[in-house]
Amino acid sequence: MPIIDLSVPIDAQLWEPDPVTHENLSPAAGAKHMAAGMRERFGLDFDPAELPDAEFLDIDFVRASTHTGTHVDAPAHYGTRTTYGTPRTIDQMPLDWFHRPAFVLDVTGAGTGTVGADFIAAAVARIGYQPQPMDIALLHTGAAGRHGTPDYFTQFTGLDGPATELLLDLGVKVIGTDAFSLDAPFTHIIEQYRRDRDRRVLWPAHFAGRRREYCQIERLTNLDRLPPSGFTVSCFPVKIARAGAGWARAVAHVPE
Repeated sequence: MPIIDLSVPIDAQLWEPDPVTHENLSPAAGAKHMAAGMRERFGLDFDPAELPDAEFLDIDFVRASTHTGTHVDAPAHYGTRTTYGTPRTIDQMPLDWFHRPAFVLDVTGAGTGTVGADFIAAAVARIGYQPQPMDIALLHTGAAGRHGTPDYFTQFTGLDGPATELLLDLGVKVIGTDAFSLDAPFTHIIEQYRRDRDRRVLWPAHFAGRRREYCQIERLTNLDRLPPSGFTVSCFPVKIARAGAGWARAVAHVPE
């Protein structure tokens, strides 16, 4: 069964609104670091030349938001007060949410902004598949082609509140997107709010998570390589204690 990688990298060389720092300690530098530790902790004067090729181990130090790269948002990300109780953090989410049959909805023609419930209902009808409870819903917006550029954060399609509720009404617990956010771009939201002062445009997809418990997978890729349905997605989030999100290596298992 072919496995298709649906994840983008965490890369300090790419443009990010919250910059990533990545420090690499080479095996040679690691040997010196280890020798210094041996001297400090154990009083042993250790010569790195004792190691094969005077090398120890390669080590990387990364500082990044949990919303960098492909990641899963937990209910705790959406706020502290919900209608269903205390929102769970990423380490508390049940693993069976993240290995499920999935389907893809094509919203590539929608442009920057949001799509509503009628648009999503039509997209579901087009794929000829009746979503089942606990299926993972994926939105192919086309934004993945702009990953690594500033446009990736300002040009994509999100869901409005009723569109999000429609997917949740189908029994979906995890909604994924190849865009930066399941909501419209920040710039689009602010422009709409400044014009109309309508609070319903303020991150409705995220705030739906205060009424209905669900998770989002943001910043996916390769959704154009998937069939509309008939495959399984695995997207287990990293178990970061008390965190509102966790990085994930999302993949699709597609039958030949």
